[in-house]
Amino acid sequence: MKKIVIIGPESTGKSTLCSELAAHFNTVWCPEYAREYLLEHGTDYSFEDLAVIARGQLKLEEEYVEKVRSPKSEVRSLEPGLRPLFLDTDMYVMKVWCEFVFGKCHRFILDEIVQRKYDLYLLCNTDLPWVKDELREYPDLQTREILFRIYKDLLVNQSVPWVEIKGNNEARLQIAIDGVKKLL
Repeated sequence: MKKIVIIGPESTGKSTLCSELAAHFNTVWCPEYAREYLLEHGTDYSFEDLAVIARGQLKLEEEYVEKVRSPKSEVRSLEPGLRPLFLDTDMYVMKVWCEFVFGKCHRFILDEIVQRKYDLYLLCNTDLPWVKDELREYPDLQTREILFRIYKDLLVNQSVPWVEIKGNNEARLQIAIDGVKKLL
C-alpha cells in the first residue's frame, strides 16, 4: 500500500484534494480526526487535547489502512501493494500545531514521526482564498504563510518525496495526480 499524506495550513484545500484523489484513484481517504473531536468538544482546546487528537488520528489511520488491505476492500483498481491511501493529516501536522500554539510537542508525537512510514507528501500552498468555518483559527494570510514555511522546512529536511500543490482547483488536482502517478 502506498500512503500519501496531504498537509499544509488550514483552508488550503487538503480535504477536497483527498476526496478528489481518492475518487480519481478508486480508493479511500482518511479524514482529519481533529475536526470530529473539536466539533464534539469545542474549540477551546488544551495541550493535552492535542495528545488525544493525535492518538485519535493514529487510530483512525490504522482503521483506514485495514480498509485498504482487507480482501473485501472495494479498492481493487491496482495491485494490492500499490493501492494508495490518502491521509488528510499526519503527526507532522500535530507537531506543528503543538509547537505553534503551545511552544512544545508531546514526546509520543515526535516518536511517531520517526516510526511511521509514508510514501509521498503533498504540501498545499496558501494560494487559495481562506474560507471561514467554525474550526478555523487563522484567517490572516501572513500567519498561514508562516505555517506553510514551517511545513515546507519539515519536508525539505526529511527523506520522503514531496510535491508542492498550488494553483486553482484543477491545477492543484493535476499536480497531485501527476505526483501520485510517479510514485505508483
